Parts: sequence; structure tokens; C-alpha cells
Amino acid sequence: MAVLLALASAVVYGMADFCGGLASRRAATVAVVAVSQAAGLVVLLPLLPVLGGDPDRADLVWGAGAGTAGAAGLLLFYRALAAGVMSVVAPVTAVSAAALPVLGGLLLGERIGVLAASGIVLALAAVVLVAAEGGLSSLRTARLGTVASALAAGAGFGAFFVLLDRTGGESGLGPLVAARVVSVLLVGGLALLARRSLRVARPALPVVLLTGIGDVTANALFLAATQVGGRLAVTGVLAALYPASTVVLAQVVLRERLSGTQRAGLAVAAAAVVLIALPA
Repeated sequence: MAVLLALASAVVYGMADFCGGLASRRAATVAVVAVSQAAGLVVLLPLLPVLGGDPDRADLVWGAGAGTAGAAGLLLFYRALAAGVMSVVAPVTAVSAAALPVLGGLLLGERIGVLAASGIVLALAAVVLVAAEGGLSSLRTARLGTVASALAAGAGFGAFFVLLDRTGGESGLGPLVAARVVSVLLVGGLALLARRSLRVARPALPVVLLTGIGDVTANALFLAATQVGGRLAVTGVLAALYPASTVVLAQVVLRERLSGTQRAGLAVAAAAVVLIALPA
């Protein structure tokens, strides 16, 4: 069940990123991030009395930490995009986001079988291949500053997974609400301090709202994967396969052509999922 929930979170994360990319073509990036984060919080709050669980103070602190890491990751990610190119930033960010939960899980004492370990290695490779829109050659020409920003952004996303995994199994959506409140306050506050407009034009608003709803749904699926006993090294790397969903949607909806590297990455991702899902 944990594997299926983590995979579902990857699919929805990819859909949210795709919508966010479309929204960023129609509105300022900071406005897209701030409004979409707020939209996710609005969706969560009515569910809290039903699915809120019984979080203790530690669960809420872990959730708030996850929100801080996720918000920092978003801001660093868009800073890296502004300084570099997507074909470099995306794969570097994605592999950093995937590697940190694997490392965190192993450091926390998780033990995985040979098949699952092989699948994790393949998944890390798949993340790079799928996200490398410009092919692997683009990575060789990347500037050090761009790579550093992308790695830091991915570390923020990976830390989000690690910190959310530390919450208790009975905490329900409580930690996610704490995460989203902190994220909204941080992103919105920084935007206001920088005097950036948070206004989103009406034609772009539905896509921005869909981005926020998709993102928080993916968060909830990942949290559920951890709460049913999923191992962080497995759930984290599976959730980080989200670029596969994004590139498939881009091909289907926008008729974008996949590079040979991306097609290879999708095949490697499929093999990785099979190995991870097989019983030890």
C-alpha cells in the first residue's frame, strides 16, 4: 500500500508541476507560488475535523519544519530557474530531492533488500534522465552557481519528505496543515517584503488553484504512505519520480516531443518501480 500511495503522490506532484508551469506563463512566478500554497491550505482546513487525526506537539513541529524546508526549496528552485536553464535545473533538483530521503532512511536505520536497493539506484538514475529535457550534454555546460542553487532546492524538497516522515502514524493531516501554514506565511511574507504583486489575472486563476490543490493532494498521499509504514528510502525516491508525470503530460497536452534521454528515463523508472514493489 505504501508503494502505491508514494507512486500516486509522484503522479499528482507531476500534474501539479505541469499546471504550475502553465500558470507561470500567464502570471508572475511568486504570485503563482503564494496563491497556490494558500489554495492548498483552504482545501485542507475543512478536512481537518474529519482527517486531522491526533497530532501531538512534536508532530506539528515536524510539520512546521517540513513547511519551512518546502518553501525554501520552492524559492531556491525558482531562483535557480532564473539564473539557469530548465534542462539543467530540473534534473539536478530532482536527483537531490530523491537522494536525501534515501540517505535519511539509511541513517535512521532502515534496512532494504537487494531488489529494493537496486530499484532505488535505478530510480535515482531515472529521475535525472526523465528531467533532462536538453539531454545529459546540457549538464556538462552548467554553471557552478546554477548547479549549487538547484542542489539546494532539491535538498529543501528532500528535507520536506524526511521531516514529514518523522510524524506519527496517528497524526492525520495535522502536520500537513502546520506545514502549509508555515509555507504560506513564509512565501507570502517574503513576497510582500520584496514588494512583489500577488495578484493573479482571472484567466490564470483556475490553473493556479489547480496547482495548489494538486500539490497539497500529493503531500497528503505521501504523508499517508509514511503513516502506513512505508520506508523513507522507498517512499521518498518513488515520490521524487514526479518529473515522469510532468513530461508525459507535456507530451499529451502540449504535444511536446520527448528526447531520447527522457524516453530512456521513463523505461528505467518503470523497471525501478517493479524492483521496489517486488517482495524482498
